Amino acid sequence: MADSLSTGLGEEKEKENEDRERDTEAVKTDQNKEKDGITDTPGFHDKNGGDRDRKGNLSDLSLVRFITTELTRGYFLEHNEAKYTERREKVYTCLRIPKELEKLMTFGFFLCLDAFLYMFTLLPLRVILALLRLLTVPCCGLGGSRLLQPAQVCDVLKGFIMVLCYSMMSYVDYSMMYHLIRGQSVIKLYIIYNMLEVADRLFSSFGQDILDALYWTATEPKEKKRAHIGVIPHFLMAVLYVFLHAILIMVQATTLNVAFNSHNKSLLTIMMSNNFVEIKGSVFKKFEKNNLFQMSNSDIKERFTNYILLLIVCLRNMEQFSWNPDHFWVLFPDVVMVITSEVAVDVVKHAFITKFNDISADVYGEYRASLAFDLVSSRQKNAYTDYSDSVSRRMGFIPLPLALLLIRVVTSSVKIQGSLSFMCVLLFYLGMITLKVLNSIVLLGTSCMFVKEANMEEKLSDPPPSVASSRANSRANRAKNAHTTPQQEPTSDKAGISLASGISLPTDKPESASSTIPKSNSDAFLTTPDEDDEDKIINTDTGLEGEGLIHRTPKKDLLEIDRFTICGNRID
Repeated sequence: MADSLSTGLGEEKEKENEDRERDTEAVKTDQNKEKDGITDTPGFHDKNGGDRDRKGNLSDLSLVRFITTELTRGYFLEHNEAKYTERREKVYTCLRIPKELEKLMTFGFFLCLDAFLYMFTLLPLRVILALLRLLTVPCCGLGGSRLLQPAQVCDVLKGFIMVLCYSMMSYVDYSMMYHLIRGQSVIKLYIIYNMLEVADRLFSSFGQDILDALYWTATEPKEKKRAHIGVIPHFLMAVLYVFLHAILIMVQATTLNVAFNSHNKSLLTIMMSNNFVEIKGSVFKKFEKNNLFQMSNSDIKERFTNYILLLIVCLRNMEQFSWNPDHFWVLFPDVVMVITSEVAVDVVKHAFITKFNDISADVYGEYRASLAFDLVSSRQKNAYTDYSDSVSRRMGFIPLPLALLLIRVVTSSVKIQGSLSFMCVLLFYLGMITLKVLNSIVLLGTSCMFVKEANMEEKLSDPPPSVASSRANSRANRAKNAHTTPQQEPTSDKAGISLASGISLPTDKPESASSTIPKSNSDAFLTTPDEDDEDKIINTDTGLEGEGLIHRTPKKDLLEIDRFTICGNRID
């Protein structure tokens, strides 16, 4: 019995010693936490000392302590410095977008203005010189020399197209068209205006191809005289296209004129709201640098076209009010409202596209350099196209239909009577020539500066490839592709679209579009790919990595984007 009692007392003492040690360790732990500034969350305690904490520290569970903790707790932003720095840079980029975008828009506007003024000023003079050469060369007995240079042939064709289309436009009654459109409902006019915008883009995408086909058919070397007959159907097709496109723009300008003259301005408000719908269709899509360049070119063309349409609307309204200057100030607020909404939509759209796709604002400087390269290269001795045509291919801006419509509106709005009126017209024409020359000089100097800053001077010295070399390269590429991928039959349509737009289409095969179809003369001249990129493209055709094929897309240069079909006016 004594042994059992002593054993029981010993076990109780050991338990008491263990409890004391646990309490001592808990007190030391609390002291260390207080020194480090760490406090326990109320309601969470150690399992062994839970009962004791509940009884001794009931005051820690109070609402006052919880509120005090919420008011005094802190955090440190420097623990995630990279994240917040990136967010700040995005804000700075959005703030820089309006300035950089307007620089590009201003430069592109003057490029379009230069190509547009060319149709009124230098083109008639060049046509007259070409016709004089055509008449004088046979009389001088120079039978062995060429009658007209290729550029002169293209100028004469443009002049004939303008004359024929203007004579056809004279039979179109603008007043009847205005009253016909005005009798429609507001919603119907809104739908018609949207359809006209889409039709304008489709006409422009196909129109430049028609004109290029005409120019090349008329100037390519021909062995037989019978081959010259092929120019006639191309010429008739070009005349029909320019006439229909001019009618379409006239209907678009008439609809805008009806919106300006409506009493409650509801149609004009709906048309302006259509610009904000464009933000929804563009901002939440994935864009790369080349896609943004395409959209920028489209916005430049759209803004310049809208300015010309507003000019036509003002001319028609001023004619109806006998050129009363007071009526111009009635139209002025609506004109400013339309222009302001257009600029605001472009700024917001580009700001959020660059934000969502992590594109720097410096990319607009590259876009300016690419547009400047077109202007400088068209002044070279080895130039293969006229500057106005290069602007048409790059931006989708075709000045022929728009210039034809403006001439039609001006001649119908302004009555020329007497010698004094003819003198005023002559002075106005000389002023336009002066404006064209000054604009060209300033643009050429600015473009040279942009090209020099972008280190693109070496590309100007590269000669354009000849026809024989391009054909040889095409045959070599086809033979290579047939040898490497015998199971795949390349489709010319898809490859042509990929080549023309500068964007490779997604395919399941490893073959790239650039290796399937040879590039045109313009693409080969404007593009100077690096050797590393070429090696990567070649390795794509034959290389295997692991279990699957290596899919690599060749890096596209901005100078490759010269086709309106995809890039000029992108249809969302």
